[in-house]
Amino acid sequence: MIHKWKDNYRLVYLMLLVKMFIFYWLTGVLDMMDVIEVPLLTALFLLTVFEACSCKESRPRRYIFYGLYTFITLVMLADAAYSSYFGEYASVNQLYQLASLRQITADGNVIGAAVSPLCLLTLLDYPFVLYWYRKRNEGKTGMIDEFVDRMNESGKSTESRKAFANSAFSLIAHMVLYITAICCFYYYGFNPQELRSVQKVNHIEIFTYHTNDILVNVVGRMKREKVDEEQIKQVMKELVPASSGDDYHGVAKGRNLILIQTESLNDFVIGAEYNGQEITPFLNRLLRKDTLYFNHFYSTTGVGNTCDAEFTVLNSLYPNEIMECYRMYVDDTFNGLPWMLRSQGYETMAFHGYIKTFWNRNEAYKNQGIQEYYSQERLESTQVSGFGITDKEMFRQATDILAKKKQPFFSFMITLTNHIPYELDPTLASLEVAPEDTGSTFGNYLQTVRYTDESFEDLFRYLKEKGMYDNSIIVIYGDHQGLNMETQAVKEKMTSYLGKEYNFDEMLNVPFIIHIPGLNEARTVDTVGGQIDVMPTIANLMDLDYGQPYVFGHDLLNADEGYVAQISYIGKGSFITGDGNRIFAIGRDGTVENGQMISLFDGSPRNLDVSYAQTMSDRANLLIDTCMEVLDYNLIGNYVTH
Repeated sequence: MIHKWKDNYRLVYLMLLVKMFIFYWLTGVLDMMDVIEVPLLTALFLLTVFEACSCKESRPRRYIFYGLYTFITLVMLADAAYSSYFGEYASVNQLYQLASLRQITADGNVIGAAVSPLCLLTLLDYPFVLYWYRKRNEGKTGMIDEFVDRMNESGKSTESRKAFANSAFSLIAHMVLYITAICCFYYYGFNPQELRSVQKVNHIEIFTYHTNDILVNVVGRMKREKVDEEQIKQVMKELVPASSGDDYHGVAKGRNLILIQTESLNDFVIGAEYNGQEITPFLNRLLRKDTLYFNHFYSTTGVGNTCDAEFTVLNSLYPNEIMECYRMYVDDTFNGLPWMLRSQGYETMAFHGYIKTFWNRNEAYKNQGIQEYYSQERLESTQVSGFGITDKEMFRQATDILAKKKQPFFSFMITLTNHIPYELDPTLASLEVAPEDTGSTFGNYLQTVRYTDESFEDLFRYLKEKGMYDNSIIVIYGDHQGLNMETQAVKEKMTSYLGKEYNFDEMLNVPFIIHIPGLNEARTVDTVGGQIDVMPTIANLMDLDYGQPYVFGHDLLNADEGYVAQISYIGKGSFITGDGNRIFAIGRDGTVENGQMISLFDGSPRNLDVSYAQTMSDRANLLIDTCMEVLDYNLIGNYVTH
């Protein structure tokens, strides 16, 4: 029996089905298999591929099967790896990010820290399937020969029997192909009634997802029509959160703006202790004087992660789930913070301790309004740890450069040392990590956070020594989470540390701190906000004019409501609202019904009002889609010329 199954095609197809279920288990979809269309469509597609290549033996068909099976395997591997960090399948748009991803993953430890090794299970069957498929076809014509042999036994002529067999199996194979094509056509976006069952399949069935992804992001973008600018303005008027009042208006007018994007800084470390030590002692002291601290502030990154955080903060424009904005909209016209300050006579600069081409910054900064970019190539690599120049050295060299500039200036600084995999030279470490956390992602993360906190203390000392502190407004915010809840070991450790389940409420929460020397006030602002709101909030403090109508955030110091749309990690269609202090995570299948509503205070589950959640989810989707239209058609260019 073993030898019989070894040479039989059914064993190969069985391996395909096992592979399918392993993939859905790895990507967290297995618990959604109540949607019968998902395994049915995947199995049907795999059967079609197999039968099309197996109904008649020939060398081309064999190589076609090898090619298709290899392609399917690689797609599953990529999806499983991407899903283990981002919680969703990869998109065709990630092909545009290969250059940036190569730079990130040049250090193999980054992959080990960010991607689950379990994704390699999608490769286990690969050599065995190819071996069995080859063995089965040695000297055979597959199922047709078996069928013909049986018909020979009944005494019919060989020619007629083989002709009949060929016709029969060809018919069956084509019927399967056509049925699959019809099903795929229906599910691959032909959904005029917007049925929820179809929406689910479009999000979690692998072949449907990728076909729909290609249709939307490749074919769909090639068929764009003209945009109705007045309609866009009306949508923004109805959906963008509003601010009224003039609290703090102009209190920092004419000062230097030092804007610091802090790598992977979660808010939970602020004011927290570990192993009897403060994690961020300097930032804790900073909050007690001349500082506005926003404790319900959330990252709103797209697939570009760090660079999308920059893009959103500088321009108050949402990123997208297609491609990093610094590459996708590199030639657009903008009028964000750098341009607004340049119109006031400011010189604008950016500092980063890594190579200039990373995230296409060297090209993107030109249209962002950055006049001078001091990357690793223009700084001295006097102290390197992890990816590049350490934060302390970057701050020291940056302040030396700024001291020679005419004031007021705009300085945009991006820290680096606290980047995954959180490698820090032992001579630079000052936090005493418990033995059980030594070498873990959690322990390494806290160590690099402490180092970054010390770097901020050095920066403030440099600014005071060089006479720039009193005439500056210093803004610090986190770009995205440092500890991903999709990594099981991290989730378990964070749940233990926090004393509650580590969920989106903590993972997406990053600090937003505005320090204004001489403000004579220390205040914690509870208003829900995100990176989309940084530019309007700073514009209010510095009395800056937008110069164009396409601003999707609002001033958090005078906000009428708190609301932030979400994209990456938690899924497009998710949102965070100050209405009841809730965060909603869209279902993995893209439906509101299978989503979860949790509290911003303790992460506890909240009752899901489907009607309310659907309305707010639609608002989030429309905001992001509308912003994408503004960028696709370069509408800001209608108002400003640079």
